[in-house]
Amino acid sequence: MMRFVAVVLFAAVSSLPCFAQDSAQYRACSEKAMTQHEMHVCANEEAIRVDAELNDVYRKLVSKAASEPGAVAKVKTAEKAWIAYKDAYVDAMYPANDKQAAYGSIFPMEVDLLIAKLTRQQIGALQELLQQYSDMEQ
Repeated sequence: MMRFVAVVLFAAVSSLPCFAQDSAQYRACSEKAMTQHEMHVCANEEAIRVDAELNDVYRKLVSKAASEPGAVAKVKTAEKAWIAYKDAYVDAMYPANDKQAAYGSIFPMEVDLLIAKLTRQQIGALQELLQQYSDMEQ
């Protein structure tokens, strides 16, 4: 019986979106949110913040990559592929045609948080590339 409870508990927790890396701003906002709309606004602001960080790292990467022949085109190709992957991943996560009916009022918030999560992962990947190009200069 105890093993069954542990498996059910693990399944429930593991099915929740991973919020461990959310920003302090998101956590503060969501703690104050009292309505679904307010929670969605918090998630949307988080997605916007993370996207701005991604754009900053991307600009730095393109600038560093410019010193290597052909590297900027490859970085841009990789980023376009990531955008296609991100969009496809979100579609795969929420495959229903009528998303609002299938996933309810929480759907926009969940999508924003998923996009923020995927974007944070991409920031890490771009930072690795940025480090690679920085190491090449030394």
